[in-house]
Amino acid sequence: METLLIPASLVAGALLAVQAGANAQLSKAVGSPFGATAIQLSVGTIALAIIAALTCTLGALLAVDDARWWHVLGGTASAFYVVSTILLFPRLGAVVSVGLFIAGQMLASLALDHFGLLGVPAAPLGVPMLIGGLAVLGGAAAIVLGQTGAASTLSASKLGWVALALTAGAVLPVQGAVNALLRADIGAPFAVGTISFLVAALSMTAVLILAMALLKAPAPGLTGVSSMPWWGWLGGFAGAIYVTTVFVGMPVIGASAVVGFTVAGQQAASVLVDRYGWFRLPRRPASILRLAGVAALLAGVAVIKGL
Repeated sequence: METLLIPASLVAGALLAVQAGANAQLSKAVGSPFGATAIQLSVGTIALAIIAALTCTLGALLAVDDARWWHVLGGTASAFYVVSTILLFPRLGAVVSVGLFIAGQMLASLALDHFGLLGVPAAPLGVPMLIGGLAVLGGAAAIVLGQTGAASTLSASKLGWVALALTAGAVLPVQGAVNALLRADIGAPFAVGTISFLVAALSMTAVLILAMALLKAPAPGLTGVSSMPWWGWLGGFAGAIYVTTVFVGMPVIGASAVVGFTVAGQQAASVLVDRYGWFRLPRRPASILRLAGVAALLAGVAVIKGL
């Protein structure tokens, strides 16, 4: 099981690059990033429910009454993360924001492991884990510095936005830990994923309604969907694989290892997406510093896991 979760985490992280491209296309098609996210989360909910039905575990949903109420709320982290990206990208830039997300994820996962929080098996920080964690953080910094002009967006006046970015990254491993607790309650991973995505979709729909009412955000439309490429629907499936892999992997290989491998997979795939302009995204050549940052991420998670 453990040996399978390492490559699975890398693949799940790589799929986040697919999710980003797909969500960008759907957002253009419906004219609303909030609406596009709500749709993709709904797609992920349906996909996971179908898989749960095919694996004869959909009935586990009935056991949710026996779970603690807050074990069901892991999906709210997805909505918080997405809203944060929409707020942060125009203010800090995508590269800086992603670097801060990585830092938040790594710091939170190290805390979960060290203190054994939220049901994650306690693994006190030893020298390998500390070195590996620092390598991951250093890699994230190199990725930011390797993007021309990215670091210049950070200033004292933006400390509040920096704090939001770190928090948005930190909620992702917390979400995985909470979902793992729900799995311990009801015992079926695909049923847990269904619940998590349903909560996320409902939360994002509430955000959409509030944005339309208070911020006069445009209502999503479906006129552009017909001209959208077929892979524009893949975001929900990619997200479902990522979320399921994280909460299944945390109790087995630890929060830091799961987060580290998924982040490394995401960044490695993002280099290819940027280099070749896949998913209709702009081409961006990878600098030596950025490649070194990705290498540091991979080396860091290898040290954390003792590979």
